[in-house]
Amino acid sequence: MTHRAIEANGISLHFFELGEGPAVLFCHGFPAVWSSWKAQMEAVAGAGFRAIALDMRGYGSSSAPVEAEAYTPYETVGDLVAVLDAAGVATATVVGHDFGANIAWNAAMMRPDRFTAVCSLSVQFRPLGGPSFLDRLRAAGKDDFYWFHMMRPESDAAWSDAAVTVPGMIYWTSGEAPDESRWNPFDPTRSLLRPAPADSRTIEANAGYIAEAVAAFERTGFHGALNYYRSLEPFTRHSSAFAGAKIHQPSMFLAGMQDGLNMVAQPNAESMRANLPGLRSFTMLEGVGHWPQLEAPTATNAALLAFLKSL
Repeated sequence: MTHRAIEANGISLHFFELGEGPAVLFCHGFPAVWSSWKAQMEAVAGAGFRAIALDMRGYGSSSAPVEAEAYTPYETVGDLVAVLDAAGVATATVVGHDFGANIAWNAAMMRPDRFTAVCSLSVQFRPLGGPSFLDRLRAAGKDDFYWFHMMRPESDAAWSDAAVTVPGMIYWTSGEAPDESRWNPFDPTRSLLRPAPADSRTIEANAGYIAEAVAAFERTGFHGALNYYRSLEPFTRHSSAFAGAKIHQPSMFLAGMQDGLNMVAQPNAESMRANLPGLRSFTMLEGVGHWPQLEAPTATNAALLAFLKSL
């Protein structure tokens, strides 16, 4: 695993590489760091691909601009292009999870010349145009949706104890958490801000990664990471040029059956194909929640490699 740092788009970006071959660029989400992809990087590198994963802006060793507007896909997709340029890569398959999935979808939509295939975990593609999904939630009276809580200034302090909040987030959104108490995006009493139980299998299996993530957030705090939530509405207000845009490249979607985000929109391959004409792979993992790459790395790697080898 090699580490590089570059200056691009007015910030410092750090990324890691493993292997040789066609490039696969990994984008993490909240609250994670690049090493959440280690198992996938090792799998794709072992299969003859060049794995690249970055600390997204706001996370880890990369810079964390203060203003929320610095985290829209206009900026974050620009970061991905800068990493490809620095790595000497003309085109790549982009893989994302959580907010990284949103960035991956937008990268494929905005720059099909550079991102020739896309794989997203847990978060579906949301076509632009018309009222945003946040506006639709407000209109439906669902003002307690957890993303609204995450946008508030006080969220920085609420998340600040990384040794509690990082493993707590992973456990309560995982398939291991009991059905009756697992995170529910519409129920504040089943929030993310609860300590994980000491005997969690998911936490134990990922103890090394979680220690790395906790150390990173203890150093950086959560303001930059939470700015991804705060940037949603600034982006949708200025994205009319992409209204109705579809993603035609080969695409893949993978999620856990127990992911609380399925309460927002149940994933369905046929409905997704309306906006993803190139959808080739659709996988729902039983017993898995929001973190397929951590909860079920073997199944996730198998699906990802099958997709990459089909290209």
